[in-house]
Amino acid sequence: MQASPFILSFYFLALGFGTILTLTSTHWFLGWMGLEIATIAILPLLAGDHHPRATEAALKYFMIQISAASLLLFACLLNAWLTGEWGISQETHPIPASMIIIALALKMGLSPLHAWLPEVLQGLKLTIAMVVVTWQKLAPIALLYQMELNNPLLFSSLAIMSMITGAWGALNQTQLRKILAYSSIAHLGWVVLILQFSTPLALLALFTYFILTIALFLILNWKTTLSINALASSSAKTPLLMVLTPLVLLSLGGLPPLTGFAPKWLTLLELTKQSLPLLAVVAALTSLLSLYFYFRLMIAAALFMAPSITAYFVPSRLPSLNFKLPAMAFVTAAILLMPVCPTLFTTFIMNTPDFA
Repeated sequence: MQASPFILSFYFLALGFGTILTLTSTHWFLGWMGLEIATIAILPLLAGDHHPRATEAALKYFMIQISAASLLLFACLLNAWLTGEWGISQETHPIPASMIIIALALKMGLSPLHAWLPEVLQGLKLTIAMVVVTWQKLAPIALLYQMELNNPLLFSSLAIMSMITGAWGALNQTQLRKILAYSSIAHLGWVVLILQFSTPLALLALFTYFILTIALFLILNWKTTLSINALASSSAKTPLLMVLTPLVLLSLGGLPPLTGFAPKWLTLLELTKQSLPLLAVVAALTSLLSLYFYFRLMIAAALFMAPSITAYFVPSRLPSLNFKLPAMAFVTAAILLMPVCPTLFTTFIMNTPDFA
């Protein structure tokens, strides 16, 4: 049964309010409260289909998020007891700081705390899964952005493990939602890795990740495909997307001259400037490994056609374009935005307090 527009609007407003509360707060308790408001608001959207898989996904998401929130609140209380500070950007004791990073990593699905994300996404609709892997990452990253990162070993370890897990875990998957979950883990590894060295570059990487991921989710929702086999058999139904989908996938893989190349190249340059060539080499190799499953999807989408496709499978007319404008806008940005990435990077630098 479909929820009324008023109820859906209330859920999305509550979701936006919780995230904005975390983004604008400077107090750990208010930041924690915003995270919990966003979690409670998205749960009805996750279970909105009244399907057993959707209900299971919502329950798993709730259990993981409430566990991470409990650890985060305990770490904030411990830090206030040890240092007397509740400010997010104030001095943080090393032990509570490590616990906070682990709690936020669990909320985002960073490796090795990632196992819940592919299973949750597999039970959701594509549009709701898109919200989980994009919008729900904003608040935890905002907290990491504000706090003092005094444990570089833990931070770099989480980032490298996320990039390796995201690239390796998607190799043997056939369900597109699980592949996109592992893709999200890998891209967030890039964001977290560079966050401790250059926050403007991390914002650029996050902004690019949002554009690419939303573009691919909207394409798959347009095609109504959930597996690689369905992706291979949908090319005859949407010839335009047969051309655009490979470009978006190559941009996600980070190939030049597409949009996804810019943040990865700038990240490797920054790691080299920080005298961390080993991290740069590992990050580049994981990106190369990720290209395999992106090429796999690209071949399924554009180069192969399922042998069962016959004339009666092809629709008599193309789907309506009356609500496809957002999809085409994000696809265009995912393909052609690279020339303006240096300008965006400069804008992020100018708007960052450390560089003002």
